[in-house]
Amino acid sequence: MGSEGSARREVPLPDTPLLAAWQAHLATRPAHTREAYLRDLSMLHALAGGTALERLSPPELRRILATLHARGLSGRSLARMLSAWRAFYRFALEREPEFKQDPCAGIKPPKSTRRLPSALSPDEAVQLVAIDGDELLEVRDRALFELAYSSGLRVSELAGLDVAALDLNAAEARVMGKGSKERVVPIGKPAREALGRWLERRTELAPRDAAAVFLSRSGRRLAPRAIEQRLAAWAVKRGLSRHVHPHMLRHSFASHLLQSSGDLRAVQELLGHASIASTQVYTHLDFQALAKTYDRAHPRARKKSPR
Repeated sequence: MGSEGSARREVPLPDTPLLAAWQAHLATRPAHTREAYLRDLSMLHALAGGTALERLSPPELRRILATLHARGLSGRSLARMLSAWRAFYRFALEREPEFKQDPCAGIKPPKSTRRLPSALSPDEAVQLVAIDGDELLEVRDRALFELAYSSGLRVSELAGLDVAALDLNAAEARVMGKGSKERVVPIGKPAREALGRWLERRTELAPRDAAAVFLSRSGRRLAPRAIEQRLAAWAVKRGLSRHVHPHMLRHSFASHLLQSSGDLRAVQELLGHASIASTQVYTHLDFQALAKTYDRAHPRARKKSPR
């Protein structure tokens, strides 16, 4: 009984006017949604121990959730199941005047363990971003990926970056992060060089979005989805054996910098996190100190030693 599969013991729903109306209400939903909602309500009925769904109380519903959690269902699965139950009870409250209580009110599922995306190794990251080629989109993609790994940017931040926000001479960029919070991030030497090459050729795309750094073939601002697709395609071309997405580059940036420096607060600041863990208090650090940590520790910021 320790797996999620063994926890899903369903029994047919009883034939009542309310449940018939609920099934009719779901008929307009996509098939997978309809099936999931009915399956989750069937699970609730099976665990109610003979109590009609209309008569379940909040304590009984909490007991049922606890039972499912003990059987191995994750917090994510329980949250989805609780969402289906809430939808049913909202429908019941609107349809049945004598229906007085929503047993789901105030109930939250147990939190799931937060899983961080896997990181590339430093060698894999360099293998991926160091694209050789002089074709226009190859030059663009190298600049895009070098910057993503060099500075740990979110895909939305890459897509939203404007030319005016770049200062290659100062080796930094102004980035608009979540919650419209602006931060300044350092740019490593390989990324600066790749960006310089791209900016020299960027006008070949006849930019319609003159402000955007990264443009599509049509000259419009490159969309986050297009960035995801290009990165995944390049990972295959560059010989990586797993799917790569933009957040993996961001996580690789943080992991490699933290491994080299041990400076959690610097990584927190560079990523633009309010906190890097639920117990971590956001700490402002002087940007020059951050830049020194970056230059000393990040694999793509180090200057090549003379041969």
